[in-house]
Amino acid sequence: MKRLRDLREDKDLTQNDLAKMLGCSQTTYSRYETGQTSVPNDILNKLADFYDVSLDYLFARTDVKKPYKRRSDM
Repeated sequence: MKRLRDLREDKDLTQNDLAKMLGCSQTTYSRYETGQTSVPNDILNKLADFYDVSLDYLFARTDVKKPYKRRSDM
């Protein structure tokens, strides 16, 4: 999940900053970034919303950061 680290660093945030926002420990968040622990779906959604990117971008399936329109926005 290299993109998690890149996005965090682009905003000049620490792992501890993100861990507090997500309600987990810094160690857990570090494991998300390194891929040692799978990121739960609810956390992935929070991160995508926080960074204003699509889940496809987080998973490196696309290089387009812009998130898709939500169904409620259509």
